[in-house]
Amino acid sequence: MSHPVAIGVALVGWGYAGATLHAPLIAATSGLKLVAVASSRHAGPPASLTPALAAALSACVWLPDVASVLALPEVQLVVLATPNETHFPLAQMALAAGKHVLIDKPFALTLAQADALIAQAQATQRLLTVFHNRRWDSDFIELQQVLAEGRLGRVTHVESHLDRFRPQVRVRWRESAQPGAGLWFDLGPHLLDQALQLFGAPDSIQLHTQRQRDGALCDDWFHALLRYPRHCMILHASVLAAQPAPRWTVHGTHGSYLRQQGDGQEEALKAGRMPALDARWGQGDAPGALTLAQPDGALAAAAPLPDGAGDWRHFYAGVCAALAGRVAAPPVTAQQARCVMDWLERGWGSQSSAHAGQSSGA
Repeated sequence: MSHPVAIGVALVGWGYAGATLHAPLIAATSGLKLVAVASSRHAGPPASLTPALAAALSACVWLPDVASVLALPEVQLVVLATPNETHFPLAQMALAAGKHVLIDKPFALTLAQADALIAQAQATQRLLTVFHNRRWDSDFIELQQVLAEGRLGRVTHVESHLDRFRPQVRVRWRESAQPGAGLWFDLGPHLLDQALQLFGAPDSIQLHTQRQRDGALCDDWFHALLRYPRHCMILHASVLAAQPAPRWTVHGTHGSYLRQQGDGQEEALKAGRMPALDARWGQGDAPGALTLAQPDGALAAAAPLPDGAGDWRHFYAGVCAALAGRVAAPPVTAQQARCVMDWLERGWGSQSSAHAGQSSGA
């Protein structure tokens, strides 16, 4: 019995996202084969690779530019893990070459660019998706289950925080003055996608951004208020939070949910752990806690929530299944990613000139 031929994948960009996130996840996905890496900085595998990742990349060719990768007939899927301002032109090139395209978030710099890529993908009948991996965070999956069970009653208030402590401005494109840099275009897509998955489109968004660190060239703090008919949701991120706020705070008519810590997969990947070799991948995160109203009106802590697991591998497995024809669409459709791009742009445009930071648009 013959085995299906693996789908050839080219990874464009060997920065933080490409090396730390995408390469190990691609290597962990049955049915995908990483055959090429395009990097202007590396002519071959860096010496700093862990032995496990070096083994996973042993069959890769390393090429200096995107054009060289697109010329390879064995490449079917192109993964763009490049600076945000390059997403649109590189995706255009890949689609024009007949390749399927997966873009690290954000989709593009503007909604108009996202729409142009969707139209091009439809015209060329190629798959187009965006890496909204935090749908498979342990904390997000846990909250989805709590809400699905109706344990909080009607939701009245939600806060979603991604707080970090990085007081020094680093020399890298994410913290530069170039288009697409800044915290709103970095972490905003994650929080917006989760909000849209939980509650759909809000009635409105009001964003505030600031440059809080000395020497900051772009926004490094944001606070967004999403208004829904009967509840509000706060999306917040900071790089000057030595004591982070809870990852999630959710209040409802029957009680509250509090989750102190978020998902641990990014830290595991940064530490060199390989999803393909880890039997406990995505497990071990501390669960959230529920405080619920009792029949007599008293408040009491509910039984501990079961330990849950996150697994970003589900994203790439779903993309592989869609390319192989086993499912009709990837786990993040282009239209879903377009909706995130729409609210990312609306948020940026909602700022007054007195509060606006460095422009992240084109």
